[in-house]
Order: sequence, then structure tokens, then C-alpha cells
Amino acid sequence: MTETITVCPVSELPPGSVKLVEWEDLEIGVFNCAGTVYAIEDRCSHDNGPLVEGELDQEKCTIECARHGSLFDLKTGAPLTLPAYVPVDTFPVTIDDGTIKLEVD
Repeated sequence: MTETITVCPVSELPPGSVKLVEWEDLEIGVFNCAGTVYAIEDRCSHDNGPLVEGELDQEKCTIECARHGSLFDLKTGAPLTLPAYVPVDTFPVTIDDGTIKLEVD
């Protein structure tokens, strides 16, 4: 069953910023990439490293895993470089009345 969770007001996540959200036993990275908000599982599929600690590239909308350098597409969760080769989960994001919300299941 899909559930909607509230993250924060848009004003608290300006372009270039990242927020970690915990829901049940899942950690989700919420990224503002050049004004568009994306949400992906905060777990590198290569070695389970935290992606929110990596470097955000706003031009390409990618996050680089701080441990081994795999790049992930924030839009799709797909790995763009090795050593990761399995995508990470993404979550639909909505902006409702100035508040960022995620759909999780």
C-alpha cells in the first residue's frame, strides 16, 4: 500500500542541498538538483554506502557514492559508472502547497 510522507517545506531544501529521510526501515535521500526535487534510496547498490554523503552534480543530476565513486542518475536510480551495476529505488516526489512529499510503499 502506497503512503505519502511529508519531507519539509521547499524553502528548507534549496537547489544543491540534500536531506536524509527515514521511513520505517528505509533511508531515502532527497535532493534538490537545480530546482527539481528527486528522491532515491540512500544506499549504494555496490556496497550499501550512504549516497547522501556523496557529491551532487547539479548539471547532470547525479550523485557520486563517496566510497567507491559510482555515479547514480537521480531521475532513474540507474548506476552510470562502475563498480555499481544495479539500480537503486526511486520515489515519486510531489510539491503540495509548498511542501515536499514522497510516495513510499
